[in-house]
Amino acid sequence: MKKTLLALTAVAAMTGSASAADLGARPYAKAPMPAPVANWTGFYVFGGGGGGLSNADQQIVDTVSGTPLTITQRQGGSGWFGTVGAGYDWQFSGTWVAGVFGDAQFGSIRSTIQDPTFDITGNQKLETSWAAGVRLGWLVAPNVLSYVNGGYSGAHFGRTNFTTLGGTPVGVHLNGYDRHGWFIGGGVENSLNIFGITSPGWFMKTEYRSAFYNAKTEAIRFDGTDVPTINSVRANSWNQTISTSLVYRFNWTGPVVAKY
Repeated sequence: MKKTLLALTAVAAMTGSASAADLGARPYAKAPMPAPVANWTGFYVFGGGGGGLSNADQQIVDTVSGTPLTITQRQGGSGWFGTVGAGYDWQFSGTWVAGVFGDAQFGSIRSTIQDPTFDITGNQKLETSWAAGVRLGWLVAPNVLSYVNGGYSGAHFGRTNFTTLGGTPVGVHLNGYDRHGWFIGGGVENSLNIFGITSPGWFMKTEYRSAFYNAKTEAIRFDGTDVPTINSVRANSWNQTISTSLVYRFNWTGPVVAKY
């Protein structure tokens, strides 16, 4: 009996060793790679263009007393512009980005000015404007930033020459002037590393902006002498723009993935 048990034990041991040898070494499983994280902190510059709408609440007032001579009427227009600017962003809490920026616009966004007491009209052009502000964004993807912005803005409106409703010059004009106000807007900025194209540091952003400028009174003046007439125009201004710009980020590192 004892010999039988010893024989069975030896057979079991040999069978277990053979099975273990047949299994071989356990395969090595590589740890999963972490999700890519992009670094948005740093300076950038941009340039582009777009189109805009201009609206103004206007009324004619007495030049001396400021007494309203007409009801307030809303006039409008449209046009195009180019833009250039620069800024700096800070990335924090992983997916949030805050920054400061400044930009300038130049172009031709036209609007209508009318004096119904004399049946005259003219086209006023928003020639240049500038803005300085802040923005706050959230990374919907490592290379895509959705943001809102706001701040202070100034604009220069060019000289307006008045004509009759039929287009005949009447010898009076409105001098160019500056206005100041504030703006609010938002947009999306994304990397151009798409469709298999590698372009480190290059981005594109599309932005909507509303700028509101304070009301100002300007006298209608005679051509040549620049003497004011008895009528003045009092108006505010509200401009809406949509632009697309090419952005270059100087220290863009792109998505960073840990190596093993």
